[in-house]
Amino acid sequence: MVTKGRFASEVGTSVSKGNQMFKIGLIGDEVSQDFQTVVNLSTEFNLDSIEIRSVWDKPPQELTSKDVEEMKRILEGTDLQIIGLASPFFKCDIDDMEARKEHLQILRDCIRLAHQFEATIIRTFAFWKFDNVEDRWDEIVAAYDEPVQMAEGEGVILGMENEYSTSLATALLTERFIREIDSSSVRAIWDPANEAHAEDDGETPYPDAYNRLKPLMVHAHLKDADRNPETGEMESVPVGDGKIDWLGQLQAFIDDEYDGHLTLETHWRPTLKLADDIVHTPGGSEFSQAGEQASRICLENLFRIIDNLDR
Repeated sequence: MVTKGRFASEVGTSVSKGNQMFKIGLIGDEVSQDFQTVVNLSTEFNLDSIEIRSVWDKPPQELTSKDVEEMKRILEGTDLQIIGLASPFFKCDIDDMEARKEHLQILRDCIRLAHQFEATIIRTFAFWKFDNVEDRWDEIVAAYDEPVQMAEGEGVILGMENEYSTSLATALLTERFIREIDSSSVRAIWDPANEAHAEDDGETPYPDAYNRLKPLMVHAHLKDADRNPETGEMESVPVGDGKIDWLGQLQAFIDDEYDGHLTLETHWRPTLKLADDIVHTPGGSEFSQAGEQASRICLENLFRIIDNLDR
């Protein structure tokens, strides 16, 4: 049973960096497909960790032993930790049984890769969004019987992300799912901007949705969102420029003694707008273009916000 009132995060150890209050990282392909470029930027900003989603135009489940060896070589001499894998697990159609079978193999491959990096978090989803989620709720939960057994047996954590393009579009649904699964191997990845993208289906990201998922959190993603005044659509913007109260959210992480990692996932580019299909299935060179510039801007914004927090 999940204990209320404290964070689920017990992943990794904090690297002491002066007065740094957080363990901050980034999702690698938000910077570049070139892992050396990702590591260079991460060390330049004195970050703690990297989350793997795609490297050299390969998703995590397709990375080879040679790829892993080269990534470890690039990491040598740094303090950077691979905190987890941003896998695409179960970002598929609930009615496509062949895809569901393939995704179970994706999970197995991601668990294998996680062990190679001594990482414990594997980000997961619960199928593309569809109508009448309530009518098929038991089926969604039952689909995780085998994944949970795998995670418990392998000593990894399945981090369920509130993702507005999936059946668990909000913190409310994500909380309900995790509590029904009732396993210490399934926890929440909190993404405030995803809650904003859920619009009327969601709650105010901070404090309402955050307080809902707080006891279940193992990890958090940092990005921002706001409504485009011309189109009326919600879209990604630089961290600190959107609807998310990042000053309040970051202060709450301090006050609530959150000890997990905060991972930058910009989903915003300064010179172009990423197409929706790329945003929902991120990875590869097309997704990463202009990512280094975007990540620099968002990291600088983030650290300015941190400077204004109560220590």
